[in-house]
Amino acid sequence: MPKRSILHMLDPMPNNSPFDINMAVDAGFDILMPYSNVKLEDVHGLTQDAIFSRSPSGIKRTGLFIGGRDMGLSMDMMDTAKQAMVPPFEISVLSDPSGAFTTAAALVACVEKQLKEKHGKDLKDCKALVFGGTGPVGIATGVIASLAGAQITLVDHMSQDAANDVAKEYNRRCQSSLSGAAAASDEEKALLLADTDIIFCTAKAGIQVLNSEVLAHAKNLKVAGDVNAVPPAGIAGIAATDSDVAIDSIAGAIGIGALAVGNVKYQLQHKLLELILETDTPVYLDFRDAFTAARELV
Repeated sequence: MPKRSILHMLDPMPNNSPFDINMAVDAGFDILMPYSNVKLEDVHGLTQDAIFSRSPSGIKRTGLFIGGRDMGLSMDMMDTAKQAMVPPFEISVLSDPSGAFTTAAALVACVEKQLKEKHGKDLKDCKALVFGGTGPVGIATGVIASLAGAQITLVDHMSQDAANDVAKEYNRRCQSSLSGAAAASDEEKALLLADTDIIFCTAKAGIQVLNSEVLAHAKNLKVAGDVNAVPPAGIAGIAATDSDVAIDSIAGAIGIGALAVGNVKYQLQHKLLELILETDTPVYLDFRDAFTAARELV
């Protein structure tokens, strides 16, 4: 009798994400085993319990998913899980804390596509701001775009120190080249926008970060992407369903809305979950792999 597929879902938060559980079921896993309040020091033992309880053939039907909300902790948990493997007792691992890796990868891939098609430019040619840049999606967006060559500034809504600290930490972790900035007022936002080519808006849902008056200062803007699907839009003039719509206030600028990004994110997470279910060779998937796959999808 063939072994049933099992996905062990490790999460340092009090609850596992219902979104991730639904996605794993739809990707075809037979059994989901969620673990909440998982500490970094728990990961080695949990991983070895998962790998040593099945034969090498059964292990191919076993996967590990790492969630949570902290990108750095998720990366550390992935490294710990990898170190716990004892080939041929080795399983695939997907890290996607708070959906940040797949959401960020989808956002950057969608922006990159419009940048090339409408402006003939690459990310390496551009300066970009990430509003909500100290949250999980913002950090992942900044790292992915920076590694693709863009000049990235993570923008915190209150604290320059917080933005600088996050930039420094993830430059060390990921070999990115992030800088930090703060913008608490419309005047501060307008100053930052003056010479930017790209806006990534990854702030909390239901908050408008850039109104039309502030956005009008972005004279060099080429593409803006917003992941906020809850009204009001994070960027004025960009509807959730927009995928390549002109922004009225800025000649040549293209807006990408949350549902357009979300459609790619959904396909992307499904694809990565299917991969760890179907592969015969163990894989370890994080934001880098998510971006590679997102580029293929768009």
